[in-house]
Amino acid sequence: MASTLIRRVLTAYQESRWRAAGALEARVSASGWALRLKWQHPDRDILVRATIGRPHVTYTPATRDGLTAVLEGHSIRLQDASGNTVASREDPRRFFPYGRRAFWWDALDRSYFSAYALWNYLTFPSLLLRDDIQFTDLPNDRIEAIFPPSLPTHSARQVFHIGADGLLLRHDYTAEVFGKWAYAANRVLANSSWEGIPYPTHRRVTPIGPGDRPIPHPVLVDIHVRDFRLL
Repeated sequence: MASTLIRRVLTAYQESRWRAAGALEARVSASGWALRLKWQHPDRDILVRATIGRPHVTYTPATRDGLTAVLEGHSIRLQDASGNTVASREDPRRFFPYGRRAFWWDALDRSYFSAYALWNYLTFPSLLLRDDIQFTDLPNDRIEAIFPPSLPTHSARQVFHIGADGLLLRHDYTAEVFGKWAYAANRVLANSSWEGIPYPTHRRVTPIGPGDRPIPHPVLVDIHVRDFRLL
């Protein structure tokens, strides 16, 4: 049974609408030091489609030549405009963060990271409806989540900070594809709504410093979302 805090979140985000939806679409732009660190270009107004009930994401353009990234669970592939697979990789997570990935990523590495991160970010709060994630209330209106190995995500343990209105304020995790040291806070700086359903329009990811507090710099990833809609 969902806790009082989780019920507050689901009420704020209109749980019934999320239960009825099968997918979502949004336009996303993302930039920041974390991408530059791996010699990757920023995302400019990419079109993202994410399945709500399972980790399946497509987004385009994923590369400078306009390929589409497709995440299916623990596999990633790049497709051309005709749907032909140009490149693919099974279980890409096993390669991170070692070898040359400590210094630079290729297009499949980048597509995997962006696709699984977007699935986690954009489908919240439907994550709270899953039976395979273990949730525990923490003090100060926080929810601890323990993710199973079957879901592609940043780290097994994550923490969601919730506001008095039930909306997400901050999402903490360790971005393990960068390393065990990459403990970060993904803060929601602005919200909008689609047909009365709130969603974050601006997020900023920065390191977590002493006292478990986000520090302002460097900006690891800055994320802008528009044209969100449930399908």
